Amino acid sequence: MTQVHTDQLLAQVAALPALPGVYRYFDADGGVLYVGKARNLKKRVSSYFQKNHGGTRIGHMIGKIVRLETTVVRSEAEALLLENNLIKSLSPRYNILFRDDKSYPYLKITGTDRASVPVKGAQATQFPRVAYYRGAVDRKHRYFGPYPSAWAVKESIQLLQKVFRLRTCEDTVFANRTRPCLLYQIKRCSGPCVGLASPEDYQRDVHNAQAFLHGETQTLLADLEARMMSHADKLEFEQAAELRNQMSALSRVLHQQSVDTVSDKDVDILAVKVQGGKACVNLAMVRGGRHLGDRAYFPTHVEDAAAVQDFGLGAELGTEPGASQAAGRPVEVHVLEAFIAQHYIGVPVPPALITSQAVSRELIAALSEQTGVRVSAVHNPREQRRLWLEMAQQNADIQLARLLAEEGSQQARTRALVEALDLAPDNLDAFRIECFDISHTAGEATQASCVVYHQHKMHNAEYRRYNIDGITPGDDYAAMRQVLMRRYSKLAQSGRDPPDATPPKGAGGGAGGGAGRLPDLVLVDGGKGQVSMAREVFAELGLDLAVIVGVEKGEGRKVGLEELVFADGRDKVYLGKDSAALMLVAQIRDEAHRFAITGMRARRAKVRVGGSSLEDIPGIGAKKRARLLQRFGGVRGVAQAGVDDIASVEGISRELAQEIYRALR
Repeated sequence: MTQVHTDQLLAQVAALPALPGVYRYFDADGGVLYVGKARNLKKRVSSYFQKNHGGTRIGHMIGKIVRLETTVVRSEAEALLLENNLIKSLSPRYNILFRDDKSYPYLKITGTDRASVPVKGAQATQFPRVAYYRGAVDRKHRYFGPYPSAWAVKESIQLLQKVFRLRTCEDTVFANRTRPCLLYQIKRCSGPCVGLASPEDYQRDVHNAQAFLHGETQTLLADLEARMMSHADKLEFEQAAELRNQMSALSRVLHQQSVDTVSDKDVDILAVKVQGGKACVNLAMVRGGRHLGDRAYFPTHVEDAAAVQDFGLGAELGTEPGASQAAGRPVEVHVLEAFIAQHYIGVPVPPALITSQAVSRELIAALSEQTGVRVSAVHNPREQRRLWLEMAQQNADIQLARLLAEEGSQQARTRALVEALDLAPDNLDAFRIECFDISHTAGEATQASCVVYHQHKMHNAEYRRYNIDGITPGDDYAAMRQVLMRRYSKLAQSGRDPPDATPPKGAGGGAGGGAGRLPDLVLVDGGKGQVSMAREVFAELGLDLAVIVGVEKGEGRKVGLEELVFADGRDKVYLGKDSAALMLVAQIRDEAHRFAITGMRARRAKVRVGGSSLEDIPGIGAKKRARLLQRFGGVRGVAQAGVDDIASVEGISRELAQEIYRALR
């Protein structure tokens, strides 16, 4: 493979300084190929252009480079931080990439540690609430986590209810209670809403709950025991019994959760597995001494990125460029370091990391500098830490095996469908299917969905919803005609394969990028009628009829008895109940139905509740809208009410009542 670069690019490379920094390679389309760091920019970047690398992974990348950008920094640690921020924002083709998932759940206790001013009667602010939370944290409340899953948060909330009996109800519910709720009856709440717990006692329970979440379990048990003995000495046996019960409940929790009460309050355990060109990093979390569970991450561009990174590292170390053995870095190390560098951008990092592979000291030092937390990393742990790491490694093995099995199964299903329909795609991985479904309730809130399958998996970023208007309610054929026309008319008019980045008018949520080209197969949920309508649309647009296939319900509408109906006149085909091709068709059809029906229900609910129609009226805010809906039972009730009735609602003047009356009629 001959690599030709412009004199301008080579001159730019020759002029680079021997300083630490970050470099970025771009292709002819302006796409980012690779982002790398170097302690010596001149030495590392020059190594890429010093010889012909042939058809290797390095050669393929270098052959595409047409432009170079560099940024000089003060230290290698600063270069590392900048490199990974750029990787996250630019998603280069030859870097290991992890999906940007920062939506971690937290456990929230409302309010702050500062004691509230006592007021007469039960006030929600005096009795903090424990709740599940997902989003940006602030200083108004106390947050614990992040947790690996919603299940882990909800389990922790249940523990706090059992042991400390903290409330979970919304403030509005709290303010309107006149008698204890069921949670009080089953001893999961102390009943502060009706004055059954004093603010002082409740705040003490909140403080103890925080201590438990921070892992201060031994101190907490000692404090509870001291208070119990104090009440007993004063002959306050009822209070002593309550503390005894609380200690008993806490002891059971500690035993059941296998809490380590000695050390390691906050730890992340990271295990990596690489096999078959795929990789999995399993992250297990220990918070407050409790093992909260784990989460698996699957990066992309693993082998290409590792080869390129090894090449650059080998060049800087003075070894033979491109020799990963000289660089001495297994693929697992590349993956693990990429995860650590990218994952902890914007995510709290615990003071201890336990890793299945040794990672660079520079990375840990840069992480400490970035987060302000003194971080240590151990890759050969002992005792409890070793058990944690073995469990995380086992989960990584299991998750990667599951991924490989699923991908193999999906590839087999795609191949089976292609063979069953006698198709001959140039590239099986690029075989693209789009499936359409119509959903409504007795003609109300009709929506069409389009889901997309290619590369052997569903791509929900490319799903589209279409609001269907201007048809007879309940006319599914007209709805199908409208959605197909809107989906493919631009493609037919252009006579080529244009991008479809702009959602058509009326498309609802979930509209991602879309029909970059005519799909290899168009599935419609329906039999001869729907297929006939699709055939008319494609004939009108001048598109290939052979790609249209209808999924007709079998006898008794039983799953597994579906038949395929073709628009080009071929006879119907029954694939067989156990056919891998039918499994794929059913999977895609069911996903289209799910996507359509969820959108339809949301649209129907908006119509029935009135959406924001009341708030669209000048002078109507959330509170006035709530009062109106409460008084009249819904927006339809408001629309049927007279001006005098509307004006009788608190906060609604007669002028505003007249405006509401006119707007809704």
